[in-house]
Amino acid sequence: MKLAIAQINLHVGNIRKNTAEIIGWIRQAREIRQAELIVFPELAICGYPPEDLLLRPSFFRQIRQALQEICDATQGIAVLIGFPWSENDRIYNACALIKDGDEVARYYKKVLPNYGVFDEKRYFHPGDTTRIVQLDGIPISLSICEDLWTPDHARASAAAGARLLININASPYHQGKAAERTALLKARAAETGLSIVYVNLLGGQDELVFDGGSTIVDGNGAIVYRAPQFEEGLYLIELKASNGELQVHPEQLSAPELTNVAGIYQALVMGVRDYVHKNGFKGALIGLSGGIDSALTLAIAVDALGAENVMAVMLPSRYTADMSTEDARAMADRLGAPWHIIPIEKAFHAFTELLAPVFAGLPADLTEENIQARCRGVLLMAISNKTGMLLLTTGNKSEMAVGYATLYGDMAGGFAPLKDVSKQLVYALSRWRNARAEVIPQRVLERPPSAELRPDQKDEDSLPPYEILDKILERYIENDENPESIIASGFDRDLVFEVTRLVDRSEYKRRQAAPGIKITQRAFGRDRRYPITSGYLDV
Repeated sequence: MKLAIAQINLHVGNIRKNTAEIIGWIRQAREIRQAELIVFPELAICGYPPEDLLLRPSFFRQIRQALQEICDATQGIAVLIGFPWSENDRIYNACALIKDGDEVARYYKKVLPNYGVFDEKRYFHPGDTTRIVQLDGIPISLSICEDLWTPDHARASAAAGARLLININASPYHQGKAAERTALLKARAAETGLSIVYVNLLGGQDELVFDGGSTIVDGNGAIVYRAPQFEEGLYLIELKASNGELQVHPEQLSAPELTNVAGIYQALVMGVRDYVHKNGFKGALIGLSGGIDSALTLAIAVDALGAENVMAVMLPSRYTADMSTEDARAMADRLGAPWHIIPIEKAFHAFTELLAPVFAGLPADLTEENIQARCRGVLLMAISNKTGMLLLTTGNKSEMAVGYATLYGDMAGGFAPLKDVSKQLVYALSRWRNARAEVIPQRVLERPPSAELRPDQKDEDSLPPYEILDKILERYIENDENPESIIASGFDRDLVFEVTRLVDRSEYKRRQAAPGIKITQRAFGRDRRYPITSGYLDV
């Protein structure tokens, strides 16, 4: 039997478009690739995660219609497709095997994840049966994503006589996730002797990125085939049953494993591309300062959308060094992105003049710095409104963690590519991108970071060095260590308590920040949810 893995990019809620694309992939698998079975990802018809769309009755009317259209397109091929299903006041995360226009078998996901970014127990009722189907003489067990993360379903499948387990997924990316999946698949195969076909979703959905990387292991736990990450396509496998043994032969060579930094960069590119395209924006707009964060954001945006669809705007103030504008302009030219320079001095002067009667007798302080950032925010949002381009914010996770950002200023915008990227990782990603082609001027990589909102300002005037700050933040945010534990590992006591205090008190800013791409296991927002108003002290 020739099996086709459909590792495809779908649009949450756009059931009509998804259905048309699914039918197109079915035709390609049958008529061009001569496949006898095509397997689609989890909840393919509606996209993942549909969230509270699942609470709308009209949603399921569209699902039923789509499922019928897909059934009608299955003459001459078997199709395994994922979709939500509502029945008897219960909602299920379902899949169905359809062949020659008829539904052969249906399976309801048994293990519902309810941690991190997953809220499936809010919506779905768990299934309670193991489903084995015979297809071309091969006994196949159906499963969905989390079913494989505990050993029970695979063991029950083997006990019921399955030789092949097909697991359809919407497994989001974070750094290290590919290795986790590989270890899981090897363990399940070794425990049960089952060959496993693991089919994963592709594409960006708000904060999440699904990286594909669909994988096949044989009954000994050896990797037989790995599809590329971040690439849409059909991937073909030949299955042969002989004397009770199942042999698996891929038609293509396995894709090489991506390095950690390469995977993160590709995730950021895909996240930006799909957020812009799926939400109907005409392109992306970036406030380009001459600093490392906006430089990396511009490179990601150009790689995602093409230079002609990205605009860079430089907004120098009285404190902006000439080299900042020079480097910003040089980078935009290297990437081929159109750019504009709009000095903010007149706007800043107008605001301070208007506020002078209220501020009389009060010394200049952080307020005037924030006014400059907010002047930029107003101008950039105006350009975004006028052009239909999405304004990308350029702040990184280190800054957002400690509140080193201005509400309605540099936080203004619709999407934050670097929201889950620490400052040290910003540098690593920039060096990786420059190794392909030097688009970020070397001086940008070497200069001390600065907001340039007062004379001779440097980030280290307000923050510890990033190589120290990021280590403290990783322990406090990623690992949930308490301050005393962090101090015991060798960090200065006063510094640790100051950093953790800043993290805790900045929750109100993060709650108002633009959504951004998740690349760690503890991204702000979906993963890490803390109250804004809290009297808790972590001591």
